[in-house]
Amino acid sequence: MMRTYSLTVLLWSCMFHAIHMMSPEKRTNKHSHSESITGLSENDGKTLHRTKRGWMWNQFFLLEEYTGPDTQYVGKLHTDQDKGDGNLKYILTGDGAGSLFIIDENTGDIHAAKKLDREEKSLYVLRAKAIDRKTGRQVEPESEFIIKIHDINDNEPKFTKDMYTASIPEMTGVGTSVIQVTATDADDANYGNSAKVVYSILQGQPYFSVDPETGIIKTALPDMSRENREQYQVVIQAKDMGGQMGGLSGTTTVNITLTDVNDNPPRFPQSTYQFSSPESAPPGTPLGRIKANDPDVGENAEIEYSISNGDGSDMFDIVTDKDTQEGIITVKKHLDFESKMLYTLRVEAINTHPDPRFLQLGPFKDTALVKISVEDIDEPPVFSRPWYLIEVDEDAKEGSIIGQVEAQDPDVTKKAIKYSVDRHTDLDRIFNIYSGNGSLFISKPLDREETPWHNITVIATEINNPKQTSQIPVFIKILDINDHAPEFAKYYETFVCENAKAGQLIQTVSAVDKDEPPRGHKFFFELVPEFALHPNFSIVDNKDNTAGIMTRRNGYSRSKMSTYLLPIIIFDNDYPIQSSTGTLTIRVCACDSRGNMQSCSAEALLLPAGLSTGALVAILLCIIILLVLVVLFTALKRQRKKEPLIISKDDVRDNIVTYNDEGGGEEDTQAFDIGALRNPEAREESKMRRDVIPETIFQIRRTAPVWENIDVQDFIHRRLKENDLDPAAPPYDSLATYAYEGNDSIANSLSSLESLTTECNQDYDYLSDWGPRFKKLADMYGGEDSDRD
Repeated sequence: MMRTYSLTVLLWSCMFHAIHMMSPEKRTNKHSHSESITGLSENDGKTLHRTKRGWMWNQFFLLEEYTGPDTQYVGKLHTDQDKGDGNLKYILTGDGAGSLFIIDENTGDIHAAKKLDREEKSLYVLRAKAIDRKTGRQVEPESEFIIKIHDINDNEPKFTKDMYTASIPEMTGVGTSVIQVTATDADDANYGNSAKVVYSILQGQPYFSVDPETGIIKTALPDMSRENREQYQVVIQAKDMGGQMGGLSGTTTVNITLTDVNDNPPRFPQSTYQFSSPESAPPGTPLGRIKANDPDVGENAEIEYSISNGDGSDMFDIVTDKDTQEGIITVKKHLDFESKMLYTLRVEAINTHPDPRFLQLGPFKDTALVKISVEDIDEPPVFSRPWYLIEVDEDAKEGSIIGQVEAQDPDVTKKAIKYSVDRHTDLDRIFNIYSGNGSLFISKPLDREETPWHNITVIATEINNPKQTSQIPVFIKILDINDHAPEFAKYYETFVCENAKAGQLIQTVSAVDKDEPPRGHKFFFELVPEFALHPNFSIVDNKDNTAGIMTRRNGYSRSKMSTYLLPIIIFDNDYPIQSSTGTLTIRVCACDSRGNMQSCSAEALLLPAGLSTGALVAILLCIIILLVLVVLFTALKRQRKKEPLIISKDDVRDNIVTYNDEGGGEEDTQAFDIGALRNPEAREESKMRRDVIPETIFQIRRTAPVWENIDVQDFIHRRLKENDLDPAAPPYDSLATYAYEGNDSIANSLSSLESLTTECNQDYDYLSDWGPRFKKLADMYGGEDSDRD
C-alpha cells in the first residue's frame, strides 16, 4: 500500500501579483521538488513510487506602514501530515519571530504584530518547522523562507544641505553654471517612482534656472550687474514620483552673490575744483583732496591720480591716498603771490587694474580741472644774496666801512626795513651796521694773527611789523698786513768744541713769522753790522729760510772764553720789510775726537738762559730725597733695641714680662724699690729703673689717685680688676709681678739678710721639730759649732 505526504503553504499578501513578479527561475528554485524513484525489487516484488517533498516555500511580501485596525495577515503554514487532530505544532524562528511576526502553533497562521518600515529593514529571514506533540520529533525538516517589506512612498526628498552659498562674476553669459544641489529619497529606487526626484525653481526667476534632473543652477539673464543688485536668494524644490501629482517634495535655499569685475571707469563728480594756498606754504603742504567715484570694489576700484598738464604742473603735485582712493594736491615749490596769483591744473584719474574684456566700453579714466589761487601774506624781508663774504685789511681804521648788505620787502607794499647785528655772533662788538642802509663798519682794531675770520649775522626787520625778520650770515675775512718781524723758530742751545776746526758747521737756525704773505715766507740772515767780520764765527744763508753758523778759526779755550754771544739779524721779503735781531749763545765745551760734547764750563750753565724746567725739578727731587734719608737715619739711630715681648712664636697667649734681674742684695737700694707697691702714686708716675728699661705691652689707663692708706693686697686686686675690665687690654694673658708675699708666715723669716741687725746668736733648734723635710736645714743651723765649722 502506498502513502503520500504533502505540506501545503498558503500565501497571503496584499500585493497578489508579487508571486508572479518573480522570475520563473526563482520560482523554480523555490518550488523545486526533491524526488526519489522507487523500483520493484526482485526479492519482495514491491513496486516503488516517487514521493513529493512535504514543504512548499516561496517569498512572502508584506506592505510597510500598515495602518489597519487588525494585525496584518502574512500567510499560513501547513503540512499534509496535519490531520487536524492537533497532534502537530508549528514553530517559527529567525528575524523578528515572536516580536514582529507571530505564528499560531496549531493552525500555522502568521501575522505581523507591528507596523513595519522598509527604510529601517527591508528583508526578514525566518525558519519554520512542524513538530509532533507526542513524540517531540520533527515531522518535516526545518526550512527557511524570506519576508520582504514592500515599499510605499512615505519619504520626501531631502537636500544634502539646508542652505547653499555660491558666487558668480557679474556680467556673465546666459547658461553659466552657478552651483549644483542634490536631494536624496529614502524610498526604494528599484520599485516604482517613489525615489525618482525632479528639481524645479520656486524663487529666483527670471535670473536663474535649474536643471530638473541634475540640480545644476544656471544663469538665465545676460549681463547681470553687481552694481544694480549683488545678492540673490533662490529656492529649489525636489519632488519624488517623477514630479507627478501626489509626490512628496523638499526645498532648499541657495544664496548667490555676484562678484565684482572692473566694468566701470572712474568718474569725477564735478568738472572743476577750487583751492587756495598762502604763498608762505612750504613744499609738501596739502591743499585739498579730490575723488573720482568708481562703483567697483576692491582692486577694481583702485585709482591713480596725476597732473596731465597745466601751468602749475611744476609748482604742485598730487599723490594718491591708498586707503580712501583720493587725490591729495600738495605744494611742490615755494609760491610767490607777487609773481603769480592763479594756477590751473588738469588732473587725471585712471584705473590701475583694467579688465581687457570691458575695454570696449570706453577709456577707464576721467579728468577734472583744478584751479589754485595764491593768497598774499606779510612776508619777512628777503636779502639779495643767501650769504655775504667781505674781505678787509687788518690795518683798517676804526669807523671804516667794509661792506654792505641789502634786503627788501617782497610784498607789494614794500615796507621800510632796518638792519642790525646779532650780538650773539659778535660778542666783542668789533663790527657795527648802519640801520638805514645796511653798511657794515669797524668799531675796534683788527688782528688777523689773533682772529683771521669773523662770522656774524645781520638781521633785517620790517619797521612797521617787527615780527617779520630775516637773518643772513656775513663772513668777514681779515687780510694780512706785514706787521710782524720774523724770529728764531726756537731757542737754540749751541756749543763749539775746543778742538773745532775752521769752517766747521756748529748750528743750523731757522725762523718763523706770524704773518702770511701771499707768495709765502722768505727769510734772510746776516750778522749785525758791528759783527760783520766776526773773528770767531760767521753765518751762511742757505737760501731756504735757514742759515748755518760756521767757525772761523781753529781751537777754542774755555779758560779764556767760555761763552760767545752772536747777534743775528733776520729779514722777511714782504712790504714793508720787517726784521728782528736774535742773539745766539755759543758755549765752549770739551768734546771727544768724534765731536761729542763731554763737559762745558760752569759759567756756561749759569747764563741768563738758565736751566730748563726739567733740570730744576730733578735737582729739587734729589734734595728732598737726601733730606728724607737723613731724617730716617737719625730716627733709626735714636731708636734702641727692644726685647721682644713674646718669647715663643708658637704660643701668643701666655706671655710674661721678665727682667732676669737677681738684684744687688741688701746694699743695692736702687735695683728694686718695694715702695712702688706701697706708694701707688709712684706707679702712676711710671718711674723707670735705671739699670733695665722694661717695655710694657699696653698702655696703662690712668685713674684718680685714691691709693692713700690702702693695703698692697687691695691694690693688686684693684689692678687685676682694672685689667680684666679694660677694653684696651691685649687679647692674650699676661702676668704682672708685684713681688707681694702676702701676710707673715708662722715660720718667720728664714733669710740671713737681717742677721746683722741682731747682736746675739739665733736659736735654730726648732727646725728639728718641723719634720724630715727640714732636716737638712736643721743640720746646717742647728748646732753651736755649725757657725764655726
